[in-house]
Amino acid sequence: MKKLAILGATGSIGTSTLSVCRSNPELYTISLLVASKSVDKMLILCLEFKPTYVAMSCPVATAELAVKLKAENCPSLLLNDETELLQLLGSAEIDSVMAAIVGGAGLKTTLASVEAGKEVFLANKESLVMSGQLFIDAVKKSGTKLWPVDSEHNAIYQALSPRLQNRLGHCSLQAEGVSKILLTGSGGPFLNKPLSEFSTITPAQAVKHPNWSMGQKISIDSATMMNKGLEYIEARWLFNASREQLQVIIHPQSVIHSMVQYIDGSVIAQMGNPDMRIPIAYVMGGEKRINSGASNLDFFSTPELSFLPPDFERYPCLKLAIDACYQGQHATTTLNAVNEVAVDAFLDKKIQFPQISQLVDSVLQQTATQHVGSIEQLLEIDRQAKNMALQIIKRDFLC
Repeated sequence: MKKLAILGATGSIGTSTLSVCRSNPELYTISLLVASKSVDKMLILCLEFKPTYVAMSCPVATAELAVKLKAENCPSLLLNDETELLQLLGSAEIDSVMAAIVGGAGLKTTLASVEAGKEVFLANKESLVMSGQLFIDAVKKSGTKLWPVDSEHNAIYQALSPRLQNRLGHCSLQAEGVSKILLTGSGGPFLNKPLSEFSTITPAQAVKHPNWSMGQKISIDSATMMNKGLEYIEARWLFNASREQLQVIIHPQSVIHSMVQYIDGSVIAQMGNPDMRIPIAYVMGGEKRINSGASNLDFFSTPELSFLPPDFERYPCLKLAIDACYQGQHATTTLNAVNEVAVDAFLDKKIQFPQISQLVDSVLQQTATQHVGSIEQLLEIDRQAKNMALQIIKRDFLC
């Protein structure tokens, strides 16, 4: 049995991962569960899965969980800080890591897992969005096995040859006959909503995705299609794709999760119900298909499949992300950082829905081009971008 660490255990990906573990108890033992503040959820998981170690990124949550673990006589060992967590990820106590912490907060732990040569199930797209070339170089240097978990990248991965699968980040699509990667997106809940009504969109409306069940952050990102923009950047690095080799397609039904087009005219698509347990089971099973717990796709009840080009007036965040992708890591790090601040501000009803893209655009325009050579530099860019975004919100955007 492999020893599994789940970073972001109480989130939607963590929950789906543990569901797959329940369906396949012979494959993994849970060595480490990591979360931020959800103490009660983590306690329930500790009592069920008995992880060897557990960690909370919030010090207050750590103290609270310590009391509750002791009261329940739970044997799980609680880590004290990030230093202990990073050391554990590099140790023989861990074989495989589900990297599912939302946002830039997941960068350090994901990269530490890569540098330690662990098998990494990559669900934290922001790590690759921020670190780009640094991340891919670390994968190559350590020889780690990297598995894309996002449904779109997982679909692309499944449609590629083993030679491409085993050289993520350094593969040649052209040499393997790939002409284009087709990245699908549902268009979110406002695909047909009049643009004139966007300023009245509420957080409750924006988190109601028509197909997927996700956390608040990713649901808002799906509504703005920033999520697809981040996935575009991630695909650029994972599959070493040029601008001409990447295309976004709106596919409202979310049945085809992405496609690969070949030079002979063939298009290979991966299909299935919109259930994250499917791509998670694929990566956790390794070379073997395992039970995901998800229902099979019923073609007779599936609606007609439709495809549309993205409307950048409706989805300005998508255009901002695509442009940032080719401006450099300083731009993608800034984009991601400001978007995190903007989404939080929208959920707190401090800014309006259209102001998410306006805020991102405003900070990007004020960000100078710079070469990025270290993770520390990226984290500083992230910090500065967030501070600038907060200042702009206070000065110009407060509702």
